[in-house]
Amino acid sequence: MTAATDTRTPKSGFDRFFEISARGSTLGREVRGGLATFFTMAYIVVLNPLILGNGVDGDGAKLAIPALAAGTALVAGVMTILMGVVARFPLALAAGLGVNALIAFEIAPEMTWADAMGLVVIEGVLIAILVLTGLRTMVFRAVPTQLKTAIGVGIGLFLMIIGLVDAGFVRRIPDAAGTTVPLELGVGGKLSTWPTVVFVVGLLFTLVLFVRKVRGAILIGILGSTVLAIIVEAIAHPKGWSLNVPKLPEKIVGSPDLSLLGHFNVLDSWSRAGWLVVIMFIFTLLITDFFDTMGTMVAVGQEGELLDSEGMPPRTREILLVDSVAAAAGGAASVSSNTSYIESAAGVGEGARTGVANLVTGVLFLLAMFLTPLVSVVPFEAASTALVVVGFLMMTAVRQIEWSDYTIAVPAFLAITLMPFTYSISNGIGAGIISYVVLKVATGRAREVHPILYGVAVLFVLYFLRGPLETWIL
Repeated sequence: MTAATDTRTPKSGFDRFFEISARGSTLGREVRGGLATFFTMAYIVVLNPLILGNGVDGDGAKLAIPALAAGTALVAGVMTILMGVVARFPLALAAGLGVNALIAFEIAPEMTWADAMGLVVIEGVLIAILVLTGLRTMVFRAVPTQLKTAIGVGIGLFLMIIGLVDAGFVRRIPDAAGTTVPLELGVGGKLSTWPTVVFVVGLLFTLVLFVRKVRGAILIGILGSTVLAIIVEAIAHPKGWSLNVPKLPEKIVGSPDLSLLGHFNVLDSWSRAGWLVVIMFIFTLLITDFFDTMGTMVAVGQEGELLDSEGMPPRTREILLVDSVAAAAGGAASVSSNTSYIESAAGVGEGARTGVANLVTGVLFLLAMFLTPLVSVVPFEAASTALVVVGFLMMTAVRQIEWSDYTIAVPAFLAITLMPFTYSISNGIGAGIISYVVLKVATGRAREVHPILYGVAVLFVLYFLRGPLETWIL
């Protein structure tokens, strides 16, 4: 037996169950990966309550921010651990950004909070049924391998722009500025705030560590950037931090408020808002969750070299099932649909290859219920460095796409570019699939299109046209 074979021989039952050695990983890498994933996702414990807490339902009621924070951390922790144990895949879950805004500002005003969260539960159950019947996996298999690769590349660019925007390095120009350019560097085309400088220094520090192949480069980069941010805050007291102000809190431990658990209703929304409105809301939630997760697990699997020849990650069915349960669980806890997080790629970039990393991330989320003040120490400017580095790593897969075949190159291009430019994974996947079907049919190569993709393309057409359709029908 060779030394290379020895390194992949399970060292214990725990190792065998999670396939740590089999996937070429180690317990140390998994722990570092779990920590990196948590630090790049921890913002959701603060941000999700701010988004949902600013919404008002049809009765004028608001949700309590402390209860939202505790529920957000609880569901993220439990579902992330469940993904690790059942699917054994390094994919963490938490309340989905975008979906929470949809619920807070479009769905809840038409009904009560309990009714709105009931729709999320219904959507989660519907996706679970699609998984159990095999339809969700069939759709995933029907997507061409090269288009799956393009989805991963697009998500890499999406991660990069998320990091740049969260850190304030790139900002949206106000409409009143009288310019057609949508984005600019910093403020007024220059890096005028200390928080942005912290991000730049932290990013360069992380890149140096990464290029020099220092173990734990991404995690060290996050922690080092946080320390720098705390020092800058203590000395200069700058304004402009994106969300968290990096200073040591006066209070570290607090009791979680779990009063929102079970506060949902699956029936009243139909009579209050009307069945047509409810169906449109459920359809939007369903399409968003359905394809966001598909793209996310491909990207994470691609980054960790965990995909098979068809671009499928291990235990695909289990991954999709846990993700579906998480959607319903988020609604049942009144914290919005929970979904797979692309920030998990930060953990994979740090070496995570198994569900053990999820155990680390999940436990930290559960601890965050009691340590919310401490979690808020790490600012966006520090965590965002990881997203840019991982975005680069995921971008390298672009060489696997056959750019000489325009019927796949054009859909790949649209999928890659529209994800960051529309701030949506689903939009990119939808544009890629629709254009793939249209171009194959237009060039007489319709037989190369899996029959299921025709139906998926129609659903995406309806998804993109839902605004005009709502205006026309309602």
